[in-house]
Amino acid sequence: MAMAAPMRMNTGIRPMPIDLLTLQHWLSPAFPLGAFAYSHGLESAISRGWVNSGDSLRDWLAALLEDGSGRADAVLVSLGWQAEDAATLDQVDATARAFAASAERLMEAELQGAAFCKTLRDVWGHDLPDLMLPVALGRAARLAGLPLEQTGAMYLHAFAANLASAAIRLVPLGQTEGQAALAALTPLCARVAGETAEATADDLYSNAFLSDVAAMAHETLQPRIFRS
Repeated sequence: MAMAAPMRMNTGIRPMPIDLLTLQHWLSPAFPLGAFAYSHGLESAISRGWVNSGDSLRDWLAALLEDGSGRADAVLVSLGWQAEDAATLDQVDATARAFAASAERLMEAELQGAAFCKTLRDVWGHDLPDLMLPVALGRAARLAGLPLEQTGAMYLHAFAANLASAAIRLVPLGQTEGQAALAALTPLCARVAGETAEATADDLYSNAFLSDVAAMAHETLQPRIFRS
C-alpha cells in the first residue's frame, strides 16, 4: 500500500520582507560604521549629571527625537531619499554639513557616512558618493527601492539604541533600565518618521539646545571614552 504524502502544516507565518532585512543589516551594530565609538555628546551630559538614570536617559533621547538632532536627521534621510539628481543630493549633503551643531557632530556624521557609503559601493555596488550618514542612508534606500518611512523609523531606532548602549556603559545603567528606556521610545521613532516622510528643507530645525551644548563641551572633556 502506498504511503500517504505527509501533511504540510500551515503555520500562518509569512516570509520576512527583504527590505526589512536589508535595513536591519545596514543599521545593525555589526555594520562597519564604528557607531559604538560615538556618544553624540551624551558622555558630556552624563559627566555633568544631566543624564543619571533610566528616566533621564529616556527624556534626553525623547527630546532629541522630538525636537533635536534625531528629528533633523530624519528630515535629512527624507531629503536624501527624495533627491532626484546629483546636484540636489549635493545640496542636501552641504545643508547637512552646515547644520551640524559642533565639530564633533560633523565628524560623527561625516566619518560614519563615508564608512557606510564605502560598504554600500563594495558590497551592493551602489553608485554612492561619500555623504553625511542620514543623507547617505536616504539615498541608498532610494537606490535599493526601500520605503522611506520604514527607513526613517529604523534609522531613528538605531540612533536611539546606540545612545542607550553608551548610557548603559557610562552612567552606568542596568541592561533592563536601558532597554526599558529604548522600548518606551519606539512609538516616537515611528511617529517622527511618519511626520518627516514628506519633509522639505524648510522642515529642518533643532530646538534641543542643551544637547548641542553637551556636544560642544565634549570637545574638551577629559577623561573621555567616546569620540563625540
